[in-house]
Order: sequence, then C-alpha cells, then structure tokens
Amino acid sequence: MVNLTRHEKEKYFLTATGEKELFPSLHDPHSIDLSVVIPAYNEELRMPVMLDEAMEYLEKRLKQHPSFTYEVIVVDDGSKDKTTEVALRYTRKYGADKVRVLTLVKNRGKGGAVRMGVLSSRGKVILMADADGATKFSDIEKVEAGLNDLSPKPGNMAIACGSRAHLEQESVAQRSMFRTFLMYGFHFLVWFFCVRGIKDTQCGFKLFTREAALKTFSSLHVERWAFDVELLYIAQCFKIPIAEVAVNWTEIEACSCYCCFL
Repeated sequence: MVNLTRHEKEKYFLTATGEKELFPSLHDPHSIDLSVVIPAYNEELRMPVMLDEAMEYLEKRLKQHPSFTYEVIVVDDGSKDKTTEVALRYTRKYGADKVRVLTLVKNRGKGGAVRMGVLSSRGKVILMADADGATKFSDIEKVEAGLNDLSPKPGNMAIACGSRAHLEQESVAQRSMFRTFLMYGFHFLVWFFCVRGIKDTQCGFKLFTREAALKTFSSLHVERWAFDVELLYIAQCFKIPIAEVAVNWTEIEACSCYCCFL
C-alpha cells in the first residue's frame, strides 16, 4: 500500500521566530510560482554550498522579476547530524515564506523524503534537487524550457528530467569495469521492465507541474533507492509527457548521505 501517513510533528514547520505553522497540502491550489524540494540525510557539511548557490540564483531572479515567487523546502530525512539546524539558519535569514524545513521523525529514504516535501509544497511547478549540489542550480532554466516545450499537456501534467546521459562516455572512461558493468546492467533492467525512452532515470534534478506531481507522488510505493524509476513508470502509465534535458553535473565526493546509507 502507498504510505502517505505523517507523524504529528511532520505537519508543522518553524517560522523565523520559532513559531509552529501548519504545512499546506499539494491538494490545495498553487499559491506561488516555484517550489524547490531538497531531500537531505546527514548533509550539514555539503548542503550550505548548494543552498547558497540556490538562494543566490532565486533571489537574483526575484530582483529581475519582482512578481516571481518561490519557496525552498529542505526535508531532513531523520539525520543524525545538524542538518535541521543548518537549514533553519536559512529560514531565519530569508524568512519561512521562502525557506521551510520539514524534519522527519524517522528515516524514510530519499523517495519518501522527496514525496513528503512535494506533498507540502505550494508551487505551480515543483523541482526536486539534491542537497550535494551536483547539478548546477541555474540549470533549472533548461528543465523549465523542456517542460514548457512539451505539448500538449493533458490535464496540465508534464515532467522534465535533468539528464547526465551526454556524460556517459566520460564516466565510463573513469570508472572501473565492475562499476561500468553495474551501470549498463541497471540501465538494461530499467529499459526492459519499466521505463523506456528515458536514458537517465536517476538524476536528482526533476521538474513537475503541480498536477503531475500530485498524480505521480500520490501513487509512489518505493521510498528508497531507485524510486525515480517507479515515479517515471507511473508517469508513463498515466501517459504524462516527459522531457529529458541535458544538465551540467559534477560528481561529488560521497559522505554519510543517501548514496552510502541505502
């Protein structure tokens, strides 16, 4: 069964002054332009670099287009470090209307963390982005263009996936034969059993219309590794248009985050 239950503590976020407020629901109409959902597990060290880059970009965009509205939702997936405390610094700096922190009572896995953040978002479009900053945040413009180019959008549903497929040959040259075998084996299994037409299902930089996010995340069962595969499989089952867009990507040194924990 799909697990959409939420602990009482997970229904609230803290304002800049430390007061508790109730998260909205994805079922509500959108009230801002963009939501950015960042799943984070033990990311107190790497996350500030990503958040600084994201906030600098978003604030610059706001100055250029004063009507632009956004929020960043950091989802602390049961971290054992100070991920929540670090994220709350940004709430105090920018205000809770722009930066909100959802702290999960226990670890759900990356898919579960992303879903909880998405279900708490207000945006007309919703971006999921990794806390390690492997993808240049300004590449949101590329996935936005890919989303806008999709036509028609039945029920206003569409998804644009960031992709590292154009970097595959370079990565093969740098990886061991065993890792390369695993990579191609995984790609084949995904293509054979689930998702076709998408070369890179695993890139953590995806943009959804609000309607597509509600349809897919409400049906998602997998909460840990490879949840992206089920997400895109669900989208294809519902005939939701999907664009794959090349993005800049840098391999980040691993730590005690999702890549190690799952």
